Parts: sequence; C-alpha cells; structure tokens
Amino acid sequence: MNCKKCGACSIADFRATAEAMGYRVLVAEGSPVVMKIIIGGYVDAVIGVACLNVLEKAIDKILLAGIPCMAVPLLSDDCRNTKVDEEWVDAMVRTPHVPAKQETRSYVHLMRAAEELFQTQSMDQFAPRVRAKLPITDSAVTRDSIASVDPIVATEHIAYDFLARGGKHSRPFITLAAYDALTGDLGTTADGSEHCQKIPPTVRRAAMSIETFHKASLVHDDIEDDDAFRYGQAAVHRRFGTSTAINVGDYLIGLGYRLLSGRIDDDRRFDPQMRIDVLDCLANAHTRLAEGQGAELLWRESIEKSLTPLDALKIYALKTSPAFEAALYSGIRMAGDATALLEPIRVFSRNLGVAFQILNDLDDWNPNAANKVAAAGDVLGGRPTLLLALALQGLNAADRDELLRMIADDCELPDNQRIAAVRRLYDRANVFESARRLVDKHQGRAEAIADEINPEPLRRLFYFLIDTVLERSGDGDSQSPVQVVSLGLPITSAAE
Repeated sequence: MNCKKCGACSIADFRATAEAMGYRVLVAEGSPVVMKIIIGGYVDAVIGVACLNVLEKAIDKILLAGIPCMAVPLLSDDCRNTKVDEEWVDAMVRTPHVPAKQETRSYVHLMRAAEELFQTQSMDQFAPRVRAKLPITDSAVTRDSIASVDPIVATEHIAYDFLARGGKHSRPFITLAAYDALTGDLGTTADGSEHCQKIPPTVRRAAMSIETFHKASLVHDDIEDDDAFRYGQAAVHRRFGTSTAINVGDYLIGLGYRLLSGRIDDDRRFDPQMRIDVLDCLANAHTRLAEGQGAELLWRESIEKSLTPLDALKIYALKTSPAFEAALYSGIRMAGDATALLEPIRVFSRNLGVAFQILNDLDDWNPNAANKVAAAGDVLGGRPTLLLALALQGLNAADRDELLRMIADDCELPDNQRIAAVRRLYDRANVFESARRLVDKHQGRAEAIADEINPEPLRRLFYFLIDTVLERSGDGDSQSPVQVVSLGLPITSAAE
C-alpha cells in the first residue's frame, strides 16, 4: 500500500524520523507481508505498529524467524482516525540498535535459501534456458512484450517468467529444512546462511522441481477456475489465452522432470535408488492432486449437487496433502533411509493438508484474511467446500433447497444477495463452528504425530509447520465490510 501522507494521522511524522535514522518504513495491510520482507531482505530488527490482533500474528512469525522485534498496539485503527501512544512509538524508533547475537534456532536462513533457488543465478545453474537468455523484468510478460520474440522461444520465456514470480516457496523450504534437520541441523544456527549454501545441488534441484510442478498446477488450476489474477498480476490464461496457458503448464511439468533428472554429483550418498524413490513420490503426489481436482471439477459440472462432509474431506486430502508429503519425504529420503518415517509423514501431511484447506474455506468468508478484497469466492465460483457439505447435512429440506438454488449456475440474483442468503443459511447450520472443531481435530492428529517424531530437529520442523501453515484468522466470523489495517514497519537493513 502507498500511504497518501494526508497528515490525518502521525504515520508521516514517524516515517520522517525513522527514515532519517536509516530505517525502511512500510505501510502495509495484514501480516503476511511481514515474513515476505524478512525472507527477501536481510533485516536486523523490526518495530511494528498495528492493531493488536495483527501484531500477535506478525510478531509470532518474526520470533520464529529469529528476528529481534518491538511493537506498539494501536489504540484505534480506523484509517484517518488511527490513534497510538505517540511517545511510546517515538521512544522505540529512537532506541539505539545493538546487533543481536542469535541464541535460538531460526528457519529464516532456510527460507531465504528456498527463495534464492528461483533467482536468476540459481536458475542459470540448475535449469539454464535452452532456447534463449532473455531477462526477467519487474513487469509481467504480456502479449505485446512477447510479440517480438521468436515463437519457438516464447513458451520458455513465459514459463520462466511465471516461475520466477510470487509464491511463498513453502514446498522447497520444507524439502531443504527436512534435509537439513537430518544432516546436522546447521541451517538453523547463527551461521545458517553459510551452511545453506553448502546444501548439495541434488537436494536443491529436487526442491526446485517440487515448486515447478506446483506452479504448473497453478496455471492449469487458474484456467479451470477462470481466476483473473495470480500473484497480483493477470493470470497466464488471461494474458496469453487458454491454449497457450495450458501449453505453458505442460512445459513447466517437463521442466520439473528436467530438474530431477540432472546429473548426479560426486556425492555418493545420492544413489540411483534414492532418485527413483523421490521421483516415485512426486509422481504419486501429482496423480493424486489430479484426482482431487478432477473430483472437484466433475462435481461442479454435475446436475446433482449433493455433497457430504466426507466427500469434501476426501477431495481436500487429495488436493492439498500430497504436496506437503512430497516435500517432506523428498528432503528426508535424500538425507538417508526414510522407511521408518513413511507412515508418520503420510498421516501428518494428510491432517495438516486437510486442516489447512478447511482454514482456507473459513478465510473465504473473512475478507480481511490474506489481503482478500471480497468474500465468498468459493460460493460464486461454484466450488465444493466442507462448509457447503456441512450446511447440506445440517439444514432441513426447505433450507437445503434454498441453498442449492443460491449456488446454482443459473441463479439470477445479484452476487451480494446470493452471498447474504448463503451466509444466513451457513449460520443457521452452524457450519463455521463445526468447521473450526474439525480444524482442531486434524491439528491435534498432526501434533500427535509430531510428538513421536525423532530426531529432535525433525520434530521441531513438524511443530513449526503446524504453527505456520495452520495460522488462524477471522474464521468467517466477521460480517463487517473490508477494512484497511495500517501496519507501520520500520526496518533496519544490514545491507545498507
């Protein structure tokens, strides 16, 4: 967000003071941007000024990343009427910076290593362009910008451009972190950055391949859902057409295999059987994802819209869980024999993935979550969700018929009326509370697996994934209009 510097609040005054002292100041919406900045830049410390619930989420992530931080809660967060204890903020901004010595384990080095895998240097090393060396610019590739490119080169250029953009890179992070946890746990120490650079190329290529397969599925998924945007830019099929986008997704699948089939390094730990096991795991995850997506698409195209909670949970387990499983297994298997951990990985990933997808359903009704600007996209998009299944199960016949009319493709009511009607029926069936209980249930099962995992570094990673993947937000309770939360983040950068 760009602060308008209207003078209606004290943010501009704090910005001037902080920037004069060498801070980076950001006015942002919500907490996800905080970790993105920490991962992407070498941050010494953070001062956060925000409403209390945003601070609780952001500070927790910052502490998990091992970054020193201080924070001041807003007294009021109503944009122009934002109020804060100004003396308190001023005192924090003027607090001298003392370089901190890392005393606790932190995953920030591994997060950065995952992010760096898709920068130009790493791509040139592990997946150099075959057709042409074209630069990636800050702006998205468009029909106009690609018009002058050789048609044979165009597909490669569009694919590499999409691969380099956006995303949390959580899957390659999981692979790198799982490997590190079983090979010394050095990536989480104060010298973690140096140790991350020593992660073998074979492991890096596998981590990159998982993300490449994921990006391919996103291109195809955006077509199937006709989503307009991805990573804040027009979706690939909206820029180049559906046929080209399908082809780009197929190209990315091929690139993923190319990353996996790269030459084996001199390190004898990476024997051919290991590569076969990892490839088999990724192929299995890919087919299960297609099965889950296929079940959703067939439901959307069917006339009969019956859906049970068990049906929805099966789709979730197929669509979301395999990615966690593949990322974990790949890192563990490349570190050694993974036979004893096969079942724990499978059960943990299934419960983590299902709980994550239910939270995503709940967030769809909370426009403040993850910077959403509109609620109920699943209803308008005609997607089968657990919330819908719970409502169909819990409502009487008349209400159930009304709900089916509201979600029908031929419903002629305006979107806001449809959403209001569905919300009323969901409340009547108490689906939000039921869904939260299911999140707790699956989270508890994931935690039970984590409790028994050894060695300790791997157990710590499992707990970290639970804490970060299953972050709770409004859970669909808020019926208020979208609000903009002002989050001032003075950041001292060691790079400067």
